[in-house]
Amino acid sequence: MTDVLIDRQDGVLRITLNRPDRLNALDTDMVNAIAAALEEAEGVRVAVLTGEGRAFSSGAAMAKDTVNPGILAAIDRLIHAITQAPYPVVAAVNGLAAGVGCSIVVAADVSIARSSGYVLQAFVNIGLMPDGAATELLAASIGRTRAMNLMLSGEKLPADTAVAMGLLTHSVPDEEFDEFVEATVARFAAGPTVAYAQTKAAVNAASLPTLSETLDREAEGQTMLAGTADHEEGKAAFLEKRQAHFLGK
Repeated sequence: MTDVLIDRQDGVLRITLNRPDRLNALDTDMVNAIAAALEEAEGVRVAVLTGEGRAFSSGAAMAKDTVNPGILAAIDRLIHAITQAPYPVVAAVNGLAAGVGCSIVVAADVSIARSSGYVLQAFVNIGLMPDGAATELLAASIGRTRAMNLMLSGEKLPADTAVAMGLLTHSVPDEEFDEFVEATVARFAAGPTVAYAQTKAAVNAASLPTLSETLDREAEGQTMLAGTADHEEGKAAFLEKRQAHFLGK
């Protein structure tokens, strides 16, 4: 089974995370495949990212004795691919978007969520810090105070609340989700592509002026945190479905 499904038709690039048995948890190869698809911009007028099953993405894949070598560099590549793509990128959030899955959603230009879905900055729950430029993307979207609370609390944020805060653009009743996404994609595909590209570049330059530096800072911090006892405990607690007991080291 292919973990990332890619389809190009009539100017629409459709990217579907296809690992539903693991809530579309992302590994390095998947992240690079998404980025590569977005980077091939010729003929694309709009892209839509979604997930198969009941989640958009639960974040980076985790297992007790495995790591994802190169995943931070792949995430860097993907966030740049989304923000630099010369066409609108739509995140169709069909369920949970957690960890770097949440970062991908916030990096998109338009985010449409099922009303039953939610976003979650889950990093703190496993002794890590946000990545995927979340420390800049969230603050630019909802302000420092709300972003800080969301990242430090590690609490679920329902789709309706996320829209009210400005983190997502749309929350749609589940039964209307597919139709709303398709109408949005069709509108962008028929729109003034050059104007979209210039508008997107200008807004991102103004609102995300230190994106590359943010990604570098997050990668440095995340690499350090990955070697802490708190992360080992957080990861073990997550996999064993129990409360973590952090010691601050």
